[in-house]
Amino acid sequence: MTNPKNINQIINFQEDSVVSKEIVNKPTGTITLFAFDKGQGLSEHIVPYDAFVMITEGVAEITVSGTKHKIKSGEILLMPGKAPHKLKATQAFKMILIMIKS
Repeated sequence: MTNPKNINQIINFQEDSVVSKEIVNKPTGTITLFAFDKGQGLSEHIVPYDAFVMITEGVAEITVSGTKHKIKSGEILLMPGKAPHKLKATQAFKMILIMIKS
């Protein structure tokens, strides 16, 4: 992906689904695009690395260590490593997830 791309055209919503597309996978980290249809989400989980989220379309409800955050298009959130977190699509949304492994 060496030419400019519109992030919201790379990945599309699918009915009743969460779609993901990994665009970078390196030993130091990953970059993954996600599209969550309304009502979809990820249950609470923990990862050992910091995770940086940027919402590119829509609104996400992201809970980190029990605190709910409503994140909208253009906003970012850093989820610290080892902090329990979950995501919910109160409306369809797209995001970029950057996992920082070092």
